[in-house]
Amino acid sequence: MRPLALTMGEPAGIGGEITLAAWQALRGEGPVFFAIDDPARLEALAASFGWRVPVAAIGGPEEAPARFAEALPVLALKLAAPVVPGKPDPRNAPSVTGAIERAVALVRAGRAAAVVTNPINKAALYGAGFAYPGHTEFLAALTGEDQPVMMLVGPELRVVPVSVHVPLRAAIAMLDTALILRLGRITAASLARDFGIARPRLAVAGLNPHAGEGGALGSEDQEIVAPAIAALVAEGIDATGPFPPDTMFTPAARTRYDAALCMYHDQALIPLKTLDMAHGVNVTLGLPIVRTSPDHGTAFDIAGRGCADPASLIAALRLAAAISRLRGAARRERAG
Repeated sequence: MRPLALTMGEPAGIGGEITLAAWQALRGEGPVFFAIDDPARLEALAASFGWRVPVAAIGGPEEAPARFAEALPVLALKLAAPVVPGKPDPRNAPSVTGAIERAVALVRAGRAAAVVTNPINKAALYGAGFAYPGHTEFLAALTGEDQPVMMLVGPELRVVPVSVHVPLRAAIAMLDTALILRLGRITAASLARDFGIARPRLAVAGLNPHAGEGGALGSEDQEIVAPAIAALVAEGIDATGPFPPDTMFTPAARTRYDAALCMYHDQALIPLKTLDMAHGVNVTLGLPIVRTSPDHGTAFDIAGRGCADPASLIAALRLAAAISRLRGAARRERAG
């Protein structure tokens, strides 16, 4: 399989050290990946921890498989300013966004299998003129897809928030039946295409306590959420709810669905991160490319110490490879 393209993320965060640690963990079994980063930075970082991680500068993704077992393949992208752990420098912002642009271009050209992104610091990017709320929206612009969907995947739970990085007041105001219906369709299609689930089951959370309790605690669940579920069912999608949000994430409840459609950001992410934050993965649905990311941030407080847990990045790399294999097999089957 073609290698995975791993972006540098915010260089003052933990992206570099978890990249090095992920290579140490995966060098024997794969999946094969290459970093789009500054080779000198990664070499210095490994040396500062006393880690024996050889770094091999490559001219293109095609060289990565042959080098991966012996060294971390790196497609060079220089940084403009020295890196100080925990202190992002806006001068390096063009390299951070440039790594994402290059990764997307390589996947779209068929030279890499998927994009895996290290965490970015949006405040540092905003200072350099970055015009997007986050990774997801930037990737959508790069691929020409204007309606991406964020799914968080853990060992025990998959969740899709209807609204993402907006204030709670705005999240409630923007909630409508058409939006829930669109996300439900995309989620069901992705579960079938990217996760190999023949008949996906969606559980839809209510917005209000007790899913509105028949209108006594708010009318949104009856007037907005329930009609979306009915429309999904009419299209042949196995969707149920709206369920009280405080009980739909129990061990018994989780056995009855393959993904939970949640009404706002924290309703989705709190249960997933509580269950297993270390192995959570962010997957962007609705793009023409495969993209995954660790389900954590830049961790400036521990950056440069060599103690960051690479488990979420390793899970993101493995999931990207698995989805890419499924999509590749489907393409070959369609081609006969």
